[in-house]
Amino acid sequence: MYSFNSRVRYTELNHQKGIMDPSSIINYFQDCSTFQSEDMNRGLAFLSSKNRVWLLNSWQLQLLHPIHLGDEIMVGTWPYDFKGFYGYRNFVMMNTDKEILAVANSVWVYLDTQTQRPVRIPADLNGYTVEPPYPMEYADRKIDTEGQFESQTPLTVVKSNIDSYHHVNNGQYIRMAEQYLPDNFMIRSMRVEYRMQAVLGDCIIPKVIREEDKYLILLDSVSEKPYSIVEFIGKHIS
Repeated sequence: MYSFNSRVRYTELNHQKGIMDPSSIINYFQDCSTFQSEDMNRGLAFLSSKNRVWLLNSWQLQLLHPIHLGDEIMVGTWPYDFKGFYGYRNFVMMNTDKEILAVANSVWVYLDTQTQRPVRIPADLNGYTVEPPYPMEYADRKIDTEGQFESQTPLTVVKSNIDSYHHVNNGQYIRMAEQYLPDNFMIRSMRVEYRMQAVLGDCIIPKVIREEDKYLILLDSVSEKPYSIVEFIGKHIS
């Protein structure tokens, strides 16, 4: 497992709940995998030289304990499988007592940036070492979107949403979706499915299904082809 240590910052909290939201946890996880790739010399420069990119397909996040301001944390990651053009990677966040605070599964696609098509992962796995998967219940990466959605005010993609690949960063979709959760909703788990890349100036139309213990947010395009689907499961607290 590759890991780094950090401390929870004020800017990473949901200020209604006083704890870290999924979007901030996902940012830590994305940074952790990026740090590993850069330290292995398999990061952005290497991928660019090969006309390759790892494109995120889905997240599954489980929140086991609340994460608070000032908490000392360790963030870790490792790949546990490669199949064809898919890569599978786990993440954990734990405290100084080695107690797991959050755990995630992620699915990635190895893409040729010139053809914009998936390509087979090299036999040497770009130097990554496969480790056993984390013992969690693995959910389907496809999210069911059946139901009656309620459309919300459209959003326009701005520069602060964009990453170095010139499309909306994966964590930004989650931050957008979090806006439609009530303040008293405590998240226990989250799934995200990415279907299409949004770029600067695109119009995103949020559509929401509200249930007692679940919120499903569809981040749709004007052509009704979703950019991303986010599912939050949790409970309302008094």
